Amino acid sequence: MATIKASHTVVPNQPTPKGRLWLSNSDNSTRKAHSPVIYIYKAKHNIEYNIERMKESLSKTLVYFYPVAGRLSLSESGRMEVDCNAKGVTLIEAETAKTLADFGDFSPSDSIKEELVPAIDYHSQPIQEIPLLFVQLTRFKGDQQQQHGLAIGMAYSHPVADGLAWTRFVNTWATVNRGDSLDVNEMPFLDRTILKFPTWSSSLSLLSPPPLSHSDHPELKPLPLILGRSDSTEEQNKKTTASVLKLTSKQVEMLKKKANDQGSTPCTRFEAVAAHIWRCACKARGQHHKQPTIVRFNGDIRNRLIPPLPRNYFGNALVATVTPECYVGEITSRPLSYAARKLREAIALLRDEYIRSQLEAVFGEEQLKCIRAFFLGQGEGRSEPFGGNPNLQITSWINFPVDSTDFGWGKPVYFGLGYVCALDRGIIVRDPQDDGSLIVIMHFQIAHMQLFKKLFYEDIFTSRL
Repeated sequence: MATIKASHTVVPNQPTPKGRLWLSNSDNSTRKAHSPVIYIYKAKHNIEYNIERMKESLSKTLVYFYPVAGRLSLSESGRMEVDCNAKGVTLIEAETAKTLADFGDFSPSDSIKEELVPAIDYHSQPIQEIPLLFVQLTRFKGDQQQQHGLAIGMAYSHPVADGLAWTRFVNTWATVNRGDSLDVNEMPFLDRTILKFPTWSSSLSLLSPPPLSHSDHPELKPLPLILGRSDSTEEQNKKTTASVLKLTSKQVEMLKKKANDQGSTPCTRFEAVAAHIWRCACKARGQHHKQPTIVRFNGDIRNRLIPPLPRNYFGNALVATVTPECYVGEITSRPLSYAARKLREAIALLRDEYIRSQLEAVFGEEQLKCIRAFFLGQGEGRSEPFGGNPNLQITSWINFPVDSTDFGWGKPVYFGLGYVCALDRGIIVRDPQDDGSLIVIMHFQIAHMQLFKKLFYEDIFTSRL
């Protein structure tokens, strides 16, 4: 176990605006608890950080991102909002007797979660008193090769912002810590009311098209189940594990080439790699060729709305989408371009009207019930369908600028999730050390993981994907 050496409360170093910050439907519909991530730094010499400098730079950063220093609260209508009260965030100093090598490739595990990620107690204190950000600086023991390291484990409140926004917050903190000046274009846009759309009833005119209904949103419909079963309980009870799978820039380009349809628009890295993950998952599970399967993932809406959101919008800007329902046999027997095309069809759904309609439809009594339970200390609850076997959840962190997270001791050698997901989920991250390479952090049922890993690399080099 890591040893906690000190814990600090860091508040903005200047007076900041007070009051309640309205949170959008996207903010209110995401997971309620904190999301843990880790940054790993390595050096031949001991990484020396000045805790006073880290506190001072964080304090300055909180002036620009002042809602982060606040607390979650409930509005009269039962929605979450942020009480901008400047109570501060928690910064923890820790050390472990383990070396960098003891953690291997930093695949998510119980050890990572227990030693490198801040622990949060949701039960002995009201949600309204829990900081929105916890940071743990953990120093590793040096090894025989004189490799020294530092982990920055963070647990951030997901209702406050999505992963891309939080990554930009951390990069701003790193910039301030290095002593570099901030560009005016790096300042966050904090007002969420830009996502407070008028209701259809008040915005319709005789020339307006009819609003989209629930039936127009496949992502809101029940997901396929294992053939012959009436629910997903059995799959939810199966244990998962996690592995880090690295793709060189050459391997990424090979997948893109195989995923492209001749004469069509070249597919993206996400489409190619996600299609490959889906295909390997279907093969590893060994299911009947007529088993229905879909991939569910979130799309960033910042540049998809009309007009687009401000470049540095700080908040959740995600909506869910799903591929058309396919048979396992179709995914495994057809070329990789087939699965890639289905992913592209899911992305193509995310147009302005569709996004606005989903954000209006997704927030209702079920979400309010989950929020009430969370504030009563009853856990997060489940506000979205189980996305595991026979389906798959895929998350893209490809656009997270983690290669810029330099606090003064260089780029991180690794960035990833700090816990094992309870369902089959692939997270695609850019390699902080090599912009053309990608890392897939794969969470998969233990029974199928070894075969998945074997197929993951073998299938890249097969003549027909």
